[in-house]
This record gives sequence, structure tokens and C-alpha cells, in this order.
Amino acid sequence: MRTLAVAVLLCAFAAPAVSAQAVTRYVRFQSGDRIVWGLLEEQTVRELAGNLFESPVPTGATHPLSAIRLLAPVDPGKVIAVGLNYRSHLGERQPAAYPGLFAKYPTSIVGPDADIVLPPEAGNVHYEGEMVVVIGRRAKNVTEAAALDFVFGVTAGNDVSERDWQRDDLQWFRAKAADTFGPIGPVIARGLDYDDLLVQTRVNGETRQSERTKDLIFDVAHIVSYVSRYVTLIPGDLIFTGTPQTTRALQPGDVVEVEVEGVGVLRNRVVRGR
Repeated sequence: MRTLAVAVLLCAFAAPAVSAQAVTRYVRFQSGDRIVWGLLEEQTVRELAGNLFESPVPTGATHPLSAIRLLAPVDPGKVIAVGLNYRSHLGERQPAAYPGLFAKYPTSIVGPDADIVLPPEAGNVHYEGEMVVVIGRRAKNVTEAAALDFVFGVTAGNDVSERDWQRDDLQWFRAKAADTFGPIGPVIARGLDYDDLLVQTRVNGETRQSERTKDLIFDVAHIVSYVSRYVTLIPGDLIFTGTPQTTRALQPGDVVEVEVEGVGVLRNRVVRGR
């Protein structure tokens, strides 16, 4: 599985839609007993020292991509998500006047190749492939015109959702925020046009979702500005921007791939918990 995951990641970067010089990709990985950030350059990761959001510097150490274990590319303090942000996901509903927000817990976040663990009593768990914004600067009451200056980059995410709990519970505490219900990765990409990227979700190789972020009802700048009115965003915070089209239930053994153009492929297997 490890070899396949690396092959998928490398394939995703083989022909990016934008110039390689225009995009920087960062990873977070395990190196011995250390967790470090690195700069991904084709099949090589250049290790970085310091905080990713505060001008880290290369250590001089390099690692073959195939030799490291990628983690979730950031360990967030807050995870915020936008619901119903593509018209194709609304069904008969009308678009809202402002972004509909909910929270996931940082403990829901897992990285590439981590298992999505279905709680034993969960019977209707769906994938939701999304582009995820990574905040790079402290943001409070920022204007829409300035909002992109506070975005560090984007990654791919899967807002895993238990639909029966989502329907029946008072809040989406377990429906959206259960452990492992927030895979992200494999990289954080900077320099992309965040408002026009292709987002695709595949289950066992079958394409289930495919739409461009230009179809978001509320774009990245609007979302960041809106959230910052009410919640102070800090570097490393995540905002899931919404999922397109329709979704279906997952089964143990399924392999879910979320691909965001220029970011790569986030791959996770579904298992049943005990």
C-alpha cells in the first residue's frame, strides 16, 4: 500500500496545471522520532527548520519521497467548514445569503493513507471531497479585498459525514467531527488560483464528484473574511470550503481518493472500528 500511495502522489504531480515555478508545495512527515516540515521538489523532500508559517529555513537534509511517511500537512488549532457551498450540492434548496459554518475537531484530522474509521454504530457515512484553505497569518475582521493575504495555501480534504447523525442530532458533534472524519493532504500548495481548481473524488477508482472551485457560491476571499468577523483565525487553522454534487455511503474496504488540481491525491481506506 505504501508503494502505491507514493506512486499516486508522484503521478498527481507529473503534469500540474500550472507552472512548477509558480507553485510551492510543503509536506509534514515523520523522520525517526521527529515530526518536521519539508519542501517537496519532484521526488525529493528538503527538510525545513522552524515554523512553516514564520520563514522556515532549509536544514540541508533531503529525503526521497518514497522513504518518508507523510502526515497531515498541518496540525490545526481550529477546523471550520462551510456547508452547502456548491449549487450542485443544494438539491431543491436555495443558496443561503451567507456561508453556513460548522466546526470539526482537530482530533478528526488525519493524513494521507490513514484509515477512515467508521464507529461501530455508524451506518450511513459519506465522503465529501473538498478544497481546504490553510490560514497563514492571524486574521481578525479582515476585508474581502485583503483576505487572500492571510491564506497560506490549500490542501485536499474529505469532510467525512454520517448522514443519519447529521439529520437527527442536536449538533453535528459526531456526524462531522468524529475521530478520522477529516483526512487532509498530501501537501499544502501555494501559488495556485484557488478560485479555479478541479476537485474530484473517486471511490475504488470510480469518479463520484468532479467540479471546479470557480463554482463555489462563496469564494475563498469571502469565506475567510466572513469567518474572521466572528472567530480569530491563526496560522495553521483550516477551512473546508464545501463539497460539490451528490455523495453516497461508504463501506469498509472502500478506498477514497480526493484530488485537488495542483495539490495531489489524498488517499484513505475505510475500515470498521470496534
